[in-house]
Formats: sequence, C-alpha cells, structure tokens
Amino acid sequence: MDHLLDRITVDSNVCHGKACIRHMRWPVEVVIDLIASGMSFDEIITDHPELEKDDILASLAYAKVA
Repeated sequence: MDHLLDRITVDSNVCHGKACIRHMRWPVEVVIDLIASGMSFDEIITDHPELEKDDILASLAYAKVA
C-alpha cells in the first residue's frame, strides 16, 4: 500500500493544499466521489485518461488512512 500512497501529493500551491493525485489538479476527494457515484474504474479512466488504475487505488488507500 505504501507505493500507492506515494502517488498522493499535498502542495499548498495546488488545489488549496488538498491531497491530490501525482501533483495534478485531481483531489483525492473528487476521485472518491466518482467511485461513490457508481462509476467503475474503467469508466473513470475512459472519461479521464490522465488517471491510472493505481491513482484510483491510491485514493481509496488514502481515504482508509486519512
């Protein structure tokens, strides 16, 4: 799981310091919201190709420890 959490970054200059995916403007909470809305991993990646499966898994892992 540690390797997944390495994908989560916090930078005060990006998204007001919220936990994001790989220094992108993708807050973890938004990825979790997509999952909660019922989207599958494949649907999320198809709609947002800049995300990878490990980014989604990292968001879940982060939510677990946060």
